[in-house]
Amino acid sequence: MSQASVDRLMDDVQKVIGEVEHLLKATAGQAGEKVDEARDRAERTLREARSKLEELQDEALSRARHAAGEADRYVRDNPWQSIGIAAGLAFLVGVLVSRR
Repeated sequence: MSQASVDRLMDDVQKVIGEVEHLLKATAGQAGEKVDEARDRAERTLREARSKLEELQDEALSRARHAAGEADRYVRDNPWQSIGIAAGLAFLVGVLVSRR
């Protein structure tokens, strides 16, 4: 799964969490056994979703830091290759931009 997909998923989950919170607040004054059960389930699910979202965010941050560290190590170990790769990418971008 790409980082963009993970970011979109996390945004969507945050939106759902916000909507559930709004729903719980809106139904706070309503009474009844079934409503209370539904609210309890929704609150429990909301807590679990928040916990999982925090875990995903922590994992994504950890992976990003690891990747940045690896890239930094590679550049320090291979400075001339890194310069060559950057120059090649800049050339390709220049060619693609000049075609438009």
